[in-house]
Amino acid sequence: MAVVRVRQHVNPLARKYQSPANPIEWEKVYTQQNQRLHLDIGCARGRFLLQMAQIETNWNFLGLEIREPLVVEANRLVCELGLTNLHYLFCNVNNSLRSLLSSLTPGTLQRVTIQFPDPWFKSRHAKRRVVQPELVAELADYLTVGGVVFLQSDVEFVASQMRDLFAENPAFERLGTEEWLTQNPLPVPTEREIATQNKGESVYRAAFVRKIVVT
Repeated sequence: MAVVRVRQHVNPLARKYQSPANPIEWEKVYTQQNQRLHLDIGCARGRFLLQMAQIETNWNFLGLEIREPLVVEANRLVCELGLTNLHYLFCNVNNSLRSLLSSLTPGTLQRVTIQFPDPWFKSRHAKRRVVQPELVAELADYLTVGGVVFLQSDVEFVASQMRDLFAENPAFERLGTEEWLTQNPLPVPTEREIATQNKGESVYRAAFVRKIVVT
């Protein structure tokens, strides 16, 4: 099978990524559209979700990725395997999330993962990082009460920033008392996670639950 080669870094602020994605017609994407939904933001080649969808067949899985060739290849594999609970979508999540989730049946979105996002190390590039206050607020609007957000990175300051932004939103409550989770609570590790641990390097993890907000 040919290897799909794409640029490792994509600037989400570039003009070509400023058009929001169209709302999803869920009935055309999933055979059982009202199953619980797991959203993976920045799914890259999609191998994590490909395994998850085969393990947890009573869930639907949606992977969002800004590099379109990776999405095309991932959906090709979904078709080859005949999976009806997995779909990948090309979009810039920072301007598309609300339009994508606006047509979702309330209570369906129950799990979100953001794993090893592009760190954008330079301070002047901070606005390019995927986890922004607006993204956290949008997830709070659509994630069902009791739903979980799982974050991880091999760059500590990126993990800290993601963790802090979710902690600052009153809709989310952090799970666990330790600084970082020592174990991945999901049954499938990402390719980056495996490679990082094989090198003996640290992975920084945090999880949050969507709670009831008393006003």
